[in-house]
Amino acid sequence: MRPEPIPERVAAALRELPSPACAYVYDTAALRATAAALRAALPAGTTLLYAVKANGHPAVVRTLAAATDGLEVASGGELALAVAAGARRVAIGGPAKTDRDLAAAVAAGATIHVESRHELRRLAVVAGGRAATIALRVNRRGAGPAGSHRMTGTPTPFGIDEDGLPDAAALARSLPGLDLVGFHLHAVSNNLDAAAHAAFIEDALDWSLGAAARAGFPLRYVNAGGGFGVDYTGAAAFDPAALSGIAVPDGVELAVEPGRYLAAAAGWYAAEVLDLKRTHGRWFAVLRGGTHHFRLPAAWGYSHPFTVLPVDRWPYPFPRPEIRDTTVDAVGELCTPRDVLARDHPVARLRAGDLLVFPRTGAYGWDISHREFLRHPYPEMVVL
Repeated sequence: MRPEPIPERVAAALRELPSPACAYVYDTAALRATAAALRAALPAGTTLLYAVKANGHPAVVRTLAAATDGLEVASGGELALAVAAGARRVAIGGPAKTDRDLAAAVAAGATIHVESRHELRRLAVVAGGRAATIALRVNRRGAGPAGSHRMTGTPTPFGIDEDGLPDAAALARSLPGLDLVGFHLHAVSNNLDAAAHAAFIEDALDWSLGAAARAGFPLRYVNAGGGFGVDYTGAAAFDPAALSGIAVPDGVELAVEPGRYLAAAAGWYAAEVLDLKRTHGRWFAVLRGGTHHFRLPAAWGYSHPFTVLPVDRWPYPFPRPEIRDTTVDAVGELCTPRDVLARDHPVARLRAGDLLVFPRTGAYGWDISHREFLRHPYPEMVVL
């Protein structure tokens, strides 16, 4: 894969960093542009929510709260972020909501994606008669489209088993204050096949109509979840235009809640090369950074591409280490051989003191990383 060009405004921001440089750069204009393009491709009237779990930086959350219809959250902490960001709509999910989370969701007027019959009963107690809008999260029998993680059609802690749905729906309708509006059917993460995803959403709508009719309540809401994919290592792309032909039944609100798709391309992770060394026939670029900042390559077992940003400054009175026309492993500052961001990455020229810039790191980067391991300084957070 050819090195990806670094936007000039991102490169300019990185050149201003003190050495040894290590930073995330988030571009709010890119966030808004992606959200606008996706909204234009979705069926008219679709509710577009941003899944905060992908990137909870307050500036990212505020930007996407304004650029979408609202936010999807999965904890009380994320709910507080959503409220602070002024989100117009909030939906909350997750299989381990505490009573405090549920109370805060009711107070915020959030749509609550309920994960079990026990959670239904707890919610009714916590709500204390106050109105709570709910959708039942269902773990359907059939698998969804292909992706990095399957949530349904297989044993997972997510949602109500489809066989138990009749009892759960009857319970929801019997409890005071709970307004059952529909279903939450998130099934997959990081699916790159947009046509398959459109078929999944159409099937989810059809299934929901039948399930609601059997349960005896009018269907008003179907949340198909997220899962719109990002290709980190190749040229594949999720084409949202494939979603435009989805037919949404009258009176039903279709909601989607992508996170990765909205945030990934608006982020760059950069780390300075502290050392270049060769051991047992391999070149290593040792970085001021690593998987404690950007865990995804190690977690998923892939090599994340980077682009070299040359840095002219060299403060030492001896020759600068340099390699040319070879391959290099980009490794971090942790005391583990698993601290690897890229393997066998070709470089035309790389010097100690240059920056490696990793694109498409705006989602599931900093937020999922084990940042306290070895207590290295955090990266700078630069918001454009």
